Amino acid sequence: MTRLGYCDKSLSYYQRAKHLTDSLTLAEKAQLLGSLNKGAPRVGIPEYNWWSEALHGVSNVGDGSKFGKIVPAATSFPTPITTTSSFNESLWKAIGQAVSTEARAMNNLGVAGLTFWSPNINVVRDPRWGRTLETPGEDPYVAGRYAVNYVRGLQDVEGQETAQDPNTRPLKVSACCKHYAAYDLDKWTDKGNMLIDRFRFSANATEQDMVETFLRPFEMCVKDGDVSSVMCSYNNIWGIPTCADARLLRGTIRGDWNLHGYIVSDCDSIQTIVESQKFLDDTPYDGVAQVLKAGLDMDCQSYYQKYLESASLQGLVKESDMDSALINDFIVLMRLGWFDGQPAYDSLNAKDICSKEHLDLAADAARKGIVLLKNVNSALPLSTDKHKNIAIVGPHANATSVMIGNYAGVPCKLVSPFDGLKAYANVTYQMGCADVLCKNETFIFPAVRVARDADATIIAIGLDLDVESEGLDRLDLDLPGSQNMLVRQVAQASKGPVVLLILSAGGVNVTEFHNSNDIDAIVWAGYPGEQGGAAIADVLYGKHNPGGRLPVTWYPGDYVSQLPMTSMNLRPIDELDYPGRTYKFYNGSTIYQFGYGLSYTQFTYAVTSTQKGLSKKLQFNQHCVQLSYNHSAYIPPCHGARISDLACNQEDITIDVSVTNTGKVDGTETVILFSRPPQGLDDAPIKQVIGFQSVFVAAGATEVVTFKLISCNTLSIVTGSAYVALPAGQHTIVVGTGDNSIEFPFQVSIKK
Repeated sequence: MTRLGYCDKSLSYYQRAKHLTDSLTLAEKAQLLGSLNKGAPRVGIPEYNWWSEALHGVSNVGDGSKFGKIVPAATSFPTPITTTSSFNESLWKAIGQAVSTEARAMNNLGVAGLTFWSPNINVVRDPRWGRTLETPGEDPYVAGRYAVNYVRGLQDVEGQETAQDPNTRPLKVSACCKHYAAYDLDKWTDKGNMLIDRFRFSANATEQDMVETFLRPFEMCVKDGDVSSVMCSYNNIWGIPTCADARLLRGTIRGDWNLHGYIVSDCDSIQTIVESQKFLDDTPYDGVAQVLKAGLDMDCQSYYQKYLESASLQGLVKESDMDSALINDFIVLMRLGWFDGQPAYDSLNAKDICSKEHLDLAADAARKGIVLLKNVNSALPLSTDKHKNIAIVGPHANATSVMIGNYAGVPCKLVSPFDGLKAYANVTYQMGCADVLCKNETFIFPAVRVARDADATIIAIGLDLDVESEGLDRLDLDLPGSQNMLVRQVAQASKGPVVLLILSAGGVNVTEFHNSNDIDAIVWAGYPGEQGGAAIADVLYGKHNPGGRLPVTWYPGDYVSQLPMTSMNLRPIDELDYPGRTYKFYNGSTIYQFGYGLSYTQFTYAVTSTQKGLSKKLQFNQHCVQLSYNHSAYIPPCHGARISDLACNQEDITIDVSVTNTGKVDGTETVILFSRPPQGLDDAPIKQVIGFQSVFVAAGATEVVTFKLISCNTLSIVTGSAYVALPAGQHTIVVGTGDNSIEFPFQVSIKK
């Protein structure tokens, strides 16, 4: 081994990776480009499984990480949709750090790899999407910031977060942002009962929507998060499989964004391209050649291993393309210390898995992600004096594994809502429904009976992986089966306050219960992880004042009849009566808006900074961009400028927001900042998130939150021809959502 050049630590990672690649036979190269490979023993390379997952804790999906006698469990944090609801970037990073610590410990113990294909950062375009629970919600900027922080938590080695050459920067573990791109349909049946699935769906998104929405989180993940891997998705875009699209892979990820890492296929994607999508009627040999030349460095599964050697011998692909892919893969393994060791983490072992610190963080994340949606006459929080005997009923009353969602491992210690509430009261439990599908009404009456005598009743309802999951989109937004009947009958019979507790990822149609006088409070907990029950109890009894905000819009039930899942356009299509998608473009009514959430106290805002505008000057060889207006009281002589023509790397906007707690309870306020473009611009968003912060404010106190922003990022729009442009004119800055939101004008002038 000491005589092999790739073991010479005096050489750069690139030189070592090239030396190793050059030492391999063609057959060995093909074998090493598959995710589960047997290595190359001839030159000292052992077998390695690239496929591990860490969506919200180390998972046993992919078989790269294993649970058993050596490591029986790992901390299972809330699913990303719940964690995102905290709008707390430091929390997202802390979870990534905890997960990577447990992953490294498991690797030291020989039961995990170092390459984790997480997080999922696809934008939730449609509320029916089954994988909403895995994502950071519907806003591309929020999804991007989640990606940056979680990836930094997974990857960054303390003190070595940056490097002059990022390809030399050491990694704690390797993260992967997926699924690239425009992937947000799994398996859906339209009104004509035609089955459409992710393996054959062509996501025909406009270039405007690609730049503005579908690509933005990935760009942020690569550029700001410095992620070491990106996974391409199953779907086509305008008839071209994403894993075979050289423009998307070589052109954008590696060229425009300068990825420091490797590009991997979603599992069996190459086989799907050849056998299901029948792209260009390729043979398997043509298929592996196509994707390799497009820039795919790693095949999840074995198509490369079966066909790539022969494809090269047939002259369909150059061996040097295989070399480039392997060098990208090997450099990541070197940065991880797979060849040399990573002394900073050698001491991690079983004691660092399921530690009290990590379980406390899981509980804290669940508390911060819970969203209070309704609270009539301050029904919540419950009181240990007044509500000593409570009832909890419904299919999620004693939820355990439901709370950890999918892509989970074996949790350390599950705490159900029933168990969590026992710390505060005497609790009576009835299931109300046999399961979430709630097809048997015989369980409803026992639930009604216990509610009649309880000081307070919690009805725990919602969805689970039988309703929304990978490979399964919803057909409607309603609660399944007889859950509505359960809620009505229990609520009518209850003598004390009634709290509706919802476990779900996507929104559910609770219009009736939001308006009902029989329902005093509604709480959404998402899928809150293994400590979810304790967190729910802490919120219901006021130990924690909820500060979470919805990361997705909750639409009324008839939304699904207004447009098909297959329509990729974000903007309304008037001629088809399509109402648009996400809070940025949707023009209809909602149950709860994106960013909605209540507290047990009240907050007011005031803007204390004095900056009300800025000016940009174009140089001699730079030009104003022509924008389209549908109406406007004033159209500036220079409509705007392309971001590529402006100096955009400086923070040039400062906004100070004072947050005053006018109530009697300490609380955390989530301040979300939006911008609204000048009035009358065609196709511009209604508004868009430009920043967010969570701030703790004691009762009666005031805290100041400062936003330092780059105007090119925060005030720009994407034109119909897909230019990113900064419009001149009067923008509007909106602070907050709901009744306490405030707004003020912000003038942008652009001069030649």
